[in-house]
Amino acid sequence: MNNLKMQFFSPSALEEEDQISLQPFSYQVTTLDGATSSIEVGKEKVSFISYWATWCPPCIAEMPSIQKVYDDYGDSVQFILLTNEEPEVVKEFLNKKQYTLPVYIPRMQAPNQLNEKSIPTNFIIDKSGKIVIKETGSTDWNAKKFRQILDELIAS
Repeated sequence: MNNLKMQFFSPSALEEEDQISLQPFSYQVTTLDGATSSIEVGKEKVSFISYWATWCPPCIAEMPSIQKVYDDYGDSVQFILLTNEEPEVVKEFLNKKQYTLPVYIPRMQAPNQLNEKSIPTNFIIDKSGKIVIKETGSTDWNAKKFRQILDELIAS
């Protein structure tokens, strides 16, 4: 097996002038069990949106840090992990790794501000719909600096 060495970066908030506001919207998704759902984004709750795949090494590398943040912030931050893979493949991956992350299949085109060709790409959206963080590539989401940003967003 090849050993892949990844360099992780701590996520940083975008400069105020670089933060783009989204119109609040309902993300139409399907759960891994096939139920359709609608998740409100940009309304009253901080959202963590992640575009990822089970076959993507940088995605796999950052998953443990996302799980740790989800474990601590899952009640106060809306986690929306999105993939276009077959649900059975994703369920097998999550079970094998013992992840409890909320993963969905998107059923709509995301707003243009969230369109990104690279994975992983993660967005942190504040309660008013402003994109506060956009990170592409492996990121250490469990970093103290990121937790401080989340705490501030939740409190505001």
